[in-house]
Amino acid sequence: MAKSKKYSLPLLDEFLEGIQSNNYSAETVYNYERDLQTFEDFLNDDINIAFKDLTKRSIIKFKAYLSSTSRLTASHEHGSGQLSSYSINRILSALRSYLKFLIDVDYKTPITADAIKLLKTEKKYGQVPEMQELIKLIEAPTRFETDEPVKLRNRAMLETLFATGMRISELLSLKREQLDDSGRIYVMGKGKKQRFVYLTARA
Repeated sequence: MAKSKKYSLPLLDEFLEGIQSNNYSAETVYNYERDLQTFEDFLNDDINIAFKDLTKRSIIKFKAYLSSTSRLTASHEHGSGQLSSYSINRILSALRSYLKFLIDVDYKTPITADAIKLLKTEKKYGQVPEMQELIKLIEAPTRFETDEPVKLRNRAMLETLFATGMRISELLSLKREQLDDSGRIYVMGKGKKQRFVYLTARA
């Protein structure tokens, strides 16, 4: 049985219903609910104050709470380990969206969404595999597949991905009429943006 909470977030169910009605996915709604429950845990288990008594200093404490490895969280998915700056910013963004909702429905909030500043995120650098590793990956279908048409198809797909930089979703939806005799492929990408990619000719 879930432990009852002394302090709850006002209009939380209405907020979740609102984002659901705006055609957000069930997973997104769940993530918002989980992140805001983490904020409820903070109110109840850390600073022991009601939502109406929040201050900007409370938000500073909330950031420290999220950075702590001993925090109580609403879900095992947050875990008890160190949260990345990206995870913390997602939780803070959920809180900002919730505060904006309260203001939109004329609920008096103790702080505004602008009072919540996101963390500076660490830079991530992509890792480029060695050429021999790429060759092994591309050749894998012809080395391990037993069905001849399947092995040729899978190798052609891998070669197309590496030669053009297409997204996997674009490759899977590729039609013959999108390819012309020059090796140019017409692609409809993310956001319905149109572009051309080119197959690199082999020597």
